[in-house]
Amino acid sequence: MIDSKQASEALNEIEDTVRRVRQSIIYQVSSLALLMWGVLAFVGNIAGWFWPRHGLAIWIGLYAVSIVGFVAIGAYHRSRSRVRVFDGRYLLTFLLIAAFGIFVCYFGQFTPRQQTAFWPIYIMLFYMMAGVWFGYAFLVIGATIVALTLIGYFYIPGISLLLWMAAVNGGGLTLGGLWMRRI
Repeated sequence: MIDSKQASEALNEIEDTVRRVRQSIIYQVSSLALLMWGVLAFVGNIAGWFWPRHGLAIWIGLYAVSIVGFVAIGAYHRSRSRVRVFDGRYLLTFLLIAAFGIFVCYFGQFTPRQQTAFWPIYIMLFYMMAGVWFGYAFLVIGATIVALTLIGYFYIPGISLLLWMAAVNGGGLTLGGLWMRRI
């Protein structure tokens, strides 16, 4: 028979194991999303550099591709683990985040340069909030991309900012996704 202290220690160990497994699953799925968005952000910024007049159409297309990508990631994960990771709530959340960002850009009358900095900073806010709840990797990735975005905004002149953002946002998300796979 075990005493209450041993039972409490055993329950704490079980709770810690459950927490680590949960974080591992979140990191595993999130790493795929980060890798996808890393590539999309890189492509979007490079395409915007080549065809700056078509930036809006490019990004709308990339957002549509990302929705398909999230559905594919969800189907892949569900086929492997029988756990549903994306549902209608995630799509609604994505749409609400995008709608608010568009609202802010429209009424704030942001210039294209300001929008180039705003969107990654805005999205990284949500990554950093996820870091508070789900693990420090989100916080580190978000804060790093925000800091590098601000450096580029203030010190990289003209349209070259898009090349900087391809490396910072696209590269940062890709490296973050690879890092989360190793944690």
